[in-house]
Amino acid sequence: MNKTVLITGVGKRIGYALAKHFLARGDNVIGTYRSHYDSIEQLRKLGATLIQCDLTDAASIAHLIEQVNASTRLDCIIHNASDWLPDNSGLSASATINRMMQVHVNAPYEINLALADLLISTAQLNHQTIGASNIIHITDYVAEKGSKKHIAYAASKAALHNLTLSFAAKLAPHVKVNSIAPAMILFNEHDDEAYKVKALAKAVLPKEAGNSEIIALVEYLQSSHYVTGRSYAVDGGRHLV
Repeated sequence: MNKTVLITGVGKRIGYALAKHFLARGDNVIGTYRSHYDSIEQLRKLGATLIQCDLTDAASIAHLIEQVNASTRLDCIIHNASDWLPDNSGLSASATINRMMQVHVNAPYEINLALADLLISTAQLNHQTIGASNIIHITDYVAEKGSKKHIAYAASKAALHNLTLSFAAKLAPHVKVNSIAPAMILFNEHDDEAYKVKALAKAVLPKEAGNSEIIALVEYLQSSHYVTGRSYAVDGGRHLV
């Protein structure tokens, strides 16, 4: 039976790649986006259900929850939407930390609670109910080591992993909840060679991971029935440097 997957932040990079992967497999994808990109129309043509949602806006989150709860099933939530706001962005310290916590913690917390019953009921429809549904939080490797220039961002991603622990215990045995903590997955188009050399030198495996690494890990976490409350680093061994 085709699965239904909710992915936040499908406009580009990992979210976009994940949405295309599930659509190609024949699954139903509900994707959120804040800003409109050409990729949104591409996903729409491929059959995705797309909902514009600003995770800093309470009404927007409530609308998303209402739309998803109207579905007949929900097999997986992937919290991918992110905002990489530096501490020197020009916003006040309180505005910076509040925004980071809202996007990376408050919104996933609210969405998980509101959609938990749908995840559980979907799991109960499957022949194997233990670990049949999933929540996956995309965190960041800096959640473990911190960041000098993105302190609020790193703290919010660490808090997102803490949600993983709590929800894994709360929603067991029907729903597995895990984190994926990537480092540098793909360079941006505007990244120059000097930046690339510096970034690659931070890992003992000096290469771009590519979206396929995240897709493969998501597939593993969905198929496993014995892994929950864990964080999986995809960082090229940066902790060894």
